[in-house]
Amino acid sequence: MVQQLTLITSDTEYAIIYPESDGKPMADNTIQFRWIVTVKENLEILFAGIADVFIAGDLLWYPVEGSNKCLAPDAMVVFGIPKGDRRSYKQWEENNIAPQVVFEILSSSNTTKEMANKLLFYQRYGVEEYYIYSPAQLELTGLLRSGEDLEVIEQMNGWVSPRLGVRFELTPDKLEIYRPDGQRFLTFVELDQLREQEYQRAEQEHQRAEQEHQRAEQERQHKEAALLQLQQEQQRYQDLLARLQERGIDPEQLQ
Repeated sequence: MVQQLTLITSDTEYAIIYPESDGKPMADNTIQFRWIVTVKENLEILFAGIADVFIAGDLLWYPVEGSNKCLAPDAMVVFGIPKGDRRSYKQWEENNIAPQVVFEILSSSNTTKEMANKLLFYQRYGVEEYYIYSPAQLELTGLLRSGEDLEVIEQMNGWVSPRLGVRFELTPDKLEIYRPDGQRFLTFVELDQLREQEYQRAEQEHQRAEQEHQRAEQERQHKEAALLQLQQEQQRYQDLLARLQERGIDPEQLQ
């Protein structure tokens, strides 16, 4: 939503205020919410090890100081800005760096006029890549900056984001997004299932290692027992020889 508010402080003076909420919910339904969270959090995971990549979801972005025109992209990525919590993204306080990549997840409440206004806003204020996904229609649209304009990417199936390095794969029944390492963007449930699988695998590996350790320990104990038995037999033999010699018997004569 593009929003502009002014606060009158006197008859002749105006003070610009920058609201931290547009008063609208982040999502209109569970599918839209799930996609917003999935995109935003997987981008967080993708760039977790890079300190100067800021990622946010549903955060109001104010491009120009002195104007409270703003938008809250469903997800946005800003390269060159440190991570950290923010109540809004005031561009003039962030080295004047605009979000380079934005995502919008559509719902039935999005109007053509609203989306046209968003496109004009992103185009005007420097967004480099703009991705729009409609889960209901299974439609993905991408736009890439060319000069002053955002131009439609003709083929989105298999498209690789120049900034993010992620790949978009479209099938008749779903959209899948892949990280540069080939790992698919996962929902929180899928991530937890993967975590549980990894835990179970690690636990099985630990149990196998413990069993192998116990087997090796048993073999060591058996070898020690056999060696002790051999030493005892050798000692008994030496004791026997000593007793024979004490009695004046030559052991070699007994052979």
